[in-house]
Amino acid sequence: MGSQANIRVYQTVEHPCGYWPERQARDLVLDPVDPMLPGLYGPSLAMGFRRSGSHVYRPHCASCNACTPVRIPVERFRPNRSQRRCLERNSDLRVQARPASRNEECFALYRRYVSARHAGGGMDDPSHADFDGFLSCAWSPTIFLEFFEGERLLGVAVTDMLADSLSAVYTFFEPEAAARSLGTFAILTQVEHARTLGLQHVYLGFWLEGHPKMDYKRSFRPLERLAGREWIDADP
Repeated sequence: MGSQANIRVYQTVEHPCGYWPERQARDLVLDPVDPMLPGLYGPSLAMGFRRSGSHVYRPHCASCNACTPVRIPVERFRPNRSQRRCLERNSDLRVQARPASRNEECFALYRRYVSARHAGGGMDDPSHADFDGFLSCAWSPTIFLEFFEGERLLGVAVTDMLADSLSAVYTFFEPEAAARSLGTFAILTQVEHARTLGLQHVYLGFWLEGHPKMDYKRSFRPLERLAGREWIDADP
């Protein structure tokens, strides 16, 4: 993160893995109250870190290295046939970008999404504080890319905006609109937003080989993965 950077890095205690519950996980976390953190957030993404709420972290597990940071190189990316069909399927939607802030329509959609997708997993029945604490923090440069069918809010892509990249933080959408493939549409929209702004990458967080909830990231090609300190094509 640069020779002048000097920020404390903490290691968490072991806890059940959010992806493989039978495994134990541990994270490295940048000091969340350090005043340098906002300026180091962009470089930290390039080193494989990710934001959740006010914490910037990366997995640092003793016996597992399944979490692979991945990103889309915007200029080289071209949607495949399935992704082009997704764009056509959602061509009736209006996309709106606004600063990240909770309103009741957005919060109600989030509640419906996590209740359907994460029932019994600890995320269901969220409060206003849960929403705010998970998706935003005071220093993060976050926008909501919102998808509307007429005046009805169908989906939100929570997106961090950095000097040379976007980071896809989280996406939630109307559960009954699953046939639209709004998760895929959100990433395609973020790539196009980055292209319009002249940015280089869209960070997708972690890809886990063989994990059914993460495999969709492999369909975005070319895709780059972090190998040590170097970003290389995931499928050379």
